[in-house]
Amino acid sequence: MLNKLKDKAGSIGAGLYAAVLSLVVLAASGAVGLALHQPWLFPSLGPTVMLFFESPRQKASRPLNALIGHGVGLLAGAAVLYGLGLQDDPSVASGGLTPAFLLAGAVSVALTTLVLTAIKTPHPPAGATTLIVSLGILTRPEELASMAGAIVLITALGWGLNLALGTRPNDGKQPPQ
Repeated sequence: MLNKLKDKAGSIGAGLYAAVLSLVVLAASGAVGLALHQPWLFPSLGPTVMLFFESPRQKASRPLNALIGHGVGLLAGAAVLYGLGLQDDPSVASGGLTPAFLLAGAVSVALTTLVLTAIKTPHPPAGATTLIVSLGILTRPEELASMAGAIVLITALGWGLNLALGTRPNDGKQPPQ
């Protein structure tokens, strides 16, 4: 569907495809968050859905890459945050950047990058996920569980919509477009 829109309507058609589907998927995740009173909408979901709908054939856009990438980001962010004993400190958003949070942010992104590169599963938006956690913005177990749920939801919805509309992810057998 995406390639057909590009052929017929150029970049405007492709942009509308990506915009409408991004809106639908993020609104669905946000609606779950409203119903549950939990953070099911957070910054790293934006670039993830943009990858799904703007560049579905890129390796970083694969559903497995999104799930593993954000999972590693969550774990790395939490490990560094708790490892440095920052879980009870005010977040960077409310208490400002401290040397300890600077270290937490840098180490968590480095760790996420190292793991995703080592296992050949790139997903750059995972760097934002790890920062959200390691900088103390979302840290409670129920918030981390909500983040994980939202990641699964947007991945399932995003790729379900892409597949239903005839856009296939890169399965590693074809070159990216």
